[in-house]
Amino acid sequence: MSQTQQGDDVFRTYLLPLFPLPLAIAVVTMAEFGDFISALGEFGLYQKLLIVLLSLPLLLNSFQMIGQVFMVVDVPHHCNTSWILAIAPNLTEEEQLNLTLPRDADGVYEQCSMYSPVDWDLDSIMMYGLNATEKCRSGWVYPTDQPPSLLTEFDLVCDRKDLTDISQSIYMAGLLIGSMIFGTLCDRIGRRPVFLIAILLQGLFGLGVAFVPHFYVYIAFRFVVGTAVSAILITSLALATEWVGASYRPRAVLITHCCLALGQLILAGLSYGIRNWRLLEIAGSVPMFALFFYFWVLPESARWLVTKGRVEEAKKVLQKAASVNKRTLPPGMLEQLKPEKQTKSGSALDLFRKKHLRKVTLIMSCTWFADSLVYYGLSLSVTSFGLDIYLTQLAFGAVELPARIICVFLLQWFGRKKSQALLLLLSGLLCLIITGIPEDQSVVTTVLAVIGKFTSTAAFSTSYVYAAELFPTVIRQTGVGLCSTMARVAGVIAPLMLLLGQYHRAIPMAIFGSVPVVVGVLCLLLPETRGADLADGTGASAPQLSSKTLETLSKRDTTERGEDSEDSYKYSESK
Repeated sequence: MSQTQQGDDVFRTYLLPLFPLPLAIAVVTMAEFGDFISALGEFGLYQKLLIVLLSLPLLLNSFQMIGQVFMVVDVPHHCNTSWILAIAPNLTEEEQLNLTLPRDADGVYEQCSMYSPVDWDLDSIMMYGLNATEKCRSGWVYPTDQPPSLLTEFDLVCDRKDLTDISQSIYMAGLLIGSMIFGTLCDRIGRRPVFLIAILLQGLFGLGVAFVPHFYVYIAFRFVVGTAVSAILITSLALATEWVGASYRPRAVLITHCCLALGQLILAGLSYGIRNWRLLEIAGSVPMFALFFYFWVLPESARWLVTKGRVEEAKKVLQKAASVNKRTLPPGMLEQLKPEKQTKSGSALDLFRKKHLRKVTLIMSCTWFADSLVYYGLSLSVTSFGLDIYLTQLAFGAVELPARIICVFLLQWFGRKKSQALLLLLSGLLCLIITGIPEDQSVVTTVLAVIGKFTSTAAFSTSYVYAAELFPTVIRQTGVGLCSTMARVAGVIAPLMLLLGQYHRAIPMAIFGSVPVVVGVLCLLLPETRGADLADGTGASAPQLSSKTLETLSKRDTTERGEDSEDSYKYSESK
């Protein structure tokens, strides 16, 4: 396998699929198609403009994923006890509350209970007092100076408080279903139509959320938005990786990932300036309609067109790309562009039938699960750390940028196995440390949470690379798809774990911390893949370094560090 083939196969398989795709496909030889990308420019003006187009929707995706936490900020509230005003309409607010609401041990009015209404006159109530209590029967009263929020409008307090986390889990379920539906459609009908459909769905249903009359309608609309967000993530990564040269693919993916982080920074400022939840929802959804010009400018993947036998269409978009890049394709080169039927042998059962693959599958599935659990666990806990949630979210978004950038260097310096294990262990340990921090030490808790967000973000990015290199070519898409499914499952579970905080505040964070620690240790059982050839069949027990890679690593290590790589010697001896 040539170096171009190897690089093309890596990025096409681990960044493209978020759910299993068919194993039997029609493909052009990667070296052959790589020659076309090289001829028209691996990362010219055409590709740069494409990356910009793909990045714009990702700025808005962060709003849909995290924005709800700013719509359910807890505010003071108490039961509506206006029944007593029918008996004594001239009571002051303080007198009304004193007569109708019980107090807790600290002398503060109870928020979720009230004295049972009676048909006595005011003198009798004041003389004998009320003793029997019950849950709020006529709703709640909130501060009048507070702008309407999701919490106050739909009474997401007391017994209904759990609906907040449940709705977030249903949104995560939308991400999972979206991966299943649009992952298949992306391969069948193309990247471009799926991307356009997703923009339309996210715009329409995101805007529709701002006008829902009932909370259960809100949940249903958010589910659809989740499927659209998942589709945008799938297709943007597909188009970004299929249009650029192998050496520029990490850069293209890094730019799109950084836009997700920038979106979180924008979310912090937007939610701080707009406190009305319906206006905030409109502000986060309407910009999506400005992207409908994509219908005329967004290209289809030439690579996908070739795999589907639509060679003439592929030739047109390749010529257009070369023209924008001010490059000229060699005469007769386009005539060599022909699809080659290639049936890949291999079964999904091989993931569990072969001993070495069974170990890789189980550990990597757990790794993606742990990545997602701690990432979303910290992201959705932003309101519970004690500091201003807007500043905390700003810090969360800011650390994602360097986390995704430094991940590239960690993989190069320390390899996949050590980086993955270390990042998971650090993420888990930080969460466990948070459980022991006193509740009044909000600054310390927030600082640890921000560092945990940094390490969990880097761990997630590492998993994409590592999984693709561990699974052999014949079942790589199936293996990575299974891992992605586990990540989505963790995304559904994470909000539900927050419900356990009502029994003890440390329980959710203890779960978010213990799982990555255990999985981080398991990662040490995986083989190292840095500089190794990709396995094509299911027979090889571990990736092997090629002689060219060994020479390159040796030269690089000698130049940069003055010493040979220990891993290179080990692999050389084994070969």
